[in-house]
Amino acid sequence: MADPTTPTRPVRILLVDDQPLLRTGFRMVLGAEPDLDIVAEAGDGVEAVELSRRLLPDVVLMDIRMPRMDGVSATRAIVDARLPVRVLILTTFDLDEYVVGALRAGASGFLAKDVPAEDLVTAIRTVAGGDAVVAPRILRRLLDRFADALPDPAASPPKALNTLTDREREVLVQVARGLSNAEIARALTVSETTIKTHVGHVLTKLGLRDRVQAVVLAYETGLVRPGT
Repeated sequence: MADPTTPTRPVRILLVDDQPLLRTGFRMVLGAEPDLDIVAEAGDGVEAVELSRRLLPDVVLMDIRMPRMDGVSATRAIVDARLPVRVLILTTFDLDEYVVGALRAGASGFLAKDVPAEDLVTAIRTVAGGDAVVAPRILRRLLDRFADALPDPAASPPKALNTLTDREREVLVQVARGLSNAEIARALTVSETTIKTHVGHVLTKLGLRDRVQAVVLAYETGLVRPGT
């Protein structure tokens, strides 16, 4: 039986890393998947932007530290150009100093370069499908780093959250805790389709691009605190 999460056409991928050996490793892993198609490779951010404009890949697998133009700037250029391209960032460290910038630039996901092959493949499919992914340890360290700057949860909720219904706010909390739509559906005893609808409403009402931004907003507003 076919996996319903597998795309009906191959996901077109642009590999971006300044180290040829790493690109070769990623190509070997991803090339073994019949639903993933590596359309090109780039060794720096400038080339990544140019190839993204010309080839319109579904997903750009983007390194951060590169010559000429780093991954953050390249991500921002791709997003600002409103290309139908999503960027999945690979960082060498759990919390690279560029991660926050990449998030603000519009990246759709963050993984460490030592991610298991199966997790990388799943993340690419998820991002290509319009969702977002963040490695749990990266998200946890990111939030812990900024925990002291987060608002007091006892304070009045920001006005933006007042546009959400009680159920939408409940779904946002679960998203911020890292649960998938299927897991939230089981927890709230509703269908996954219903949860997808709620998530869509949350993103629209709050003017958010994807789940990554929803998670950050939930923590920034104090709706959820690290460790809760």
